[in-house]
Amino acid sequence: MPSVLLITFCLQLLIHALNTLFPQTITELLWLLYTKLPTPQSSDAQETVRLKKEVVRLHREMSATSAQDDFAKWARLRREHDKAKAKYEEKAKGIQNFRATFDKSISALRWLGTQGLQFLCNAYYSKQPMFYLPQYWVPYPVEWVLSFPRAPIGSISVNIWAIACACVIGLVSEAIRASFTLRQRKIVEGNNKGEPLKMDAKSGSSGKKEL
Repeated sequence: MPSVLLITFCLQLLIHALNTLFPQTITELLWLLYTKLPTPQSSDAQETVRLKKEVVRLHREMSATSAQDDFAKWARLRREHDKAKAKYEEKAKGIQNFRATFDKSISALRWLGTQGLQFLCNAYYSKQPMFYLPQYWVPYPVEWVLSFPRAPIGSISVNIWAIACACVIGLVSEAIRASFTLRQRKIVEGNNKGEPLKMDAKSGSSGKKEL
């Protein structure tokens, strides 16, 4: 049977991956799967793609048609283009509004799921010590805190062990991300993603000593 220490560590690693490393990827995958199902949003998404292609096609034909030489054809294409564009913008706005609601729902469900797993793990192993500290190594109040809520005094509880695992995983993740950013010399996340990493070197001015 796997050790409780390992189970708790793997759970914290999974929670960190779901909430920090791959939240957008998971949301995109779920959205893709949702649009493949027979739902109203699926048909709207397909209709949006079709209308976008239609708008692009009409725009190309309109650009290739001279308004002076063939005004009737150009005017007809312009009317069709404007009509298709209006329908596309209406459909796209509806999809964007639903997508925003979908993303918020997925984020809430992901948070509830991960926190629920953590709560169940902490509740199930609340009385089981992860390991014991050397006797008289820390004062009694510290022992009580480290064994909170129901682990034996002098031991490390699953709650404290989970917090320690989460902190270490977070620090290691940030260190790896910073190292990757420095090696790539590009920003890998945020609003400035893909931009070159700017490193300003401030040269100190050396003053002359007066005798």
